[in-house]
Amino acid sequence: MKIVILDGYTLNPGDLSWDKLKNLGDVEIYDRTPAELTVERIKDADIVLTNKSPISKKDMEQCKNLKFISVLATGYNIVDTAYAKERNIVVSNIPTYGTASVGQFTIALLLEICHHIGEHSRSVKNGDWEECKDWTYWNYPLIELEGKTMGIIGYGKIGQKTGQIAQAMGMKILANANHPNPALESDTCRYVDIDELMENSDIIVLHCPLTPSTNGIINKKNIAKMKDGVIIINDSRGPLIVEEDLRDALNSGKVAYAACDVVSTEPIRTDNPLLSAKNIIITPHIAWAPIEARKRLMDYTIENIQRFIEGNPVNIVNK
Repeated sequence: MKIVILDGYTLNPGDLSWDKLKNLGDVEIYDRTPAELTVERIKDADIVLTNKSPISKKDMEQCKNLKFISVLATGYNIVDTAYAKERNIVVSNIPTYGTASVGQFTIALLLEICHHIGEHSRSVKNGDWEECKDWTYWNYPLIELEGKTMGIIGYGKIGQKTGQIAQAMGMKILANANHPNPALESDTCRYVDIDELMENSDIIVLHCPLTPSTNGIINKKNIAKMKDGVIIINDSRGPLIVEEDLRDALNSGKVAYAACDVVSTEPIRTDNPLLSAKNIIITPHIAWAPIEARKRLMDYTIENIQRFIEGNPVNIVNK
């Protein structure tokens, strides 16, 4: 059984072990794979692991042994799943490994917006406190979250985790989901339609998948419905936001702050509109990346492969 990993470095830059995977077959590990080398590296493989390296119909047509593609992530749009199904190539993903990490990161972004902790620390180290005429100072408005309303678009496992933390901090939740769960509603959490969420939220968080209905959901029209001074956080998928519209809203002050862990094209390009926006935090798609989450990702991947070898595959995305 030949197993090829196309882009293993992101999951495992050296702080995890591939040993359990190596027990399952003849393993070849590549840190990164340019598109032009994909076929050369997987043409004899039975199983391929990929995080963000695309596998197209054209690639699969040249890989006669290929039986199983394990995506080292939750999103799987990098694989032509329709053609894989035609070829009876099973494609699986890892749906739940990052729930705690992404929920935690969402709140970390929000708290940085509220307190500008990093900037104030740099200010102190630059000598500003030493030179201050008063015993304290702050360089940015500070925001208290208790009593604020957080609108969460996409109230699945990650959205619920963020909502749980936010409610513990005294916030109220307006949730929008395709499949509401009434058991989650309470005095501090209720389901609403998208317009009510846009109109009544102090903070809007994106935890929804990228679909035709959510593509560009943060746009000029919907921003106009929002409260003046709203905060927007996206650590889901970049194309959920029309980036030119968010830039304009930030620069006009309609949106007070934004934080994005994802952008439309990754790595970010120098012409990305958000780079010319005021009051925005941009991080390099790291919400998923604590070692605990990556270890779960590794363990679940091993389980996916074992179950496939045993003839009982799980987490199939192209049934």
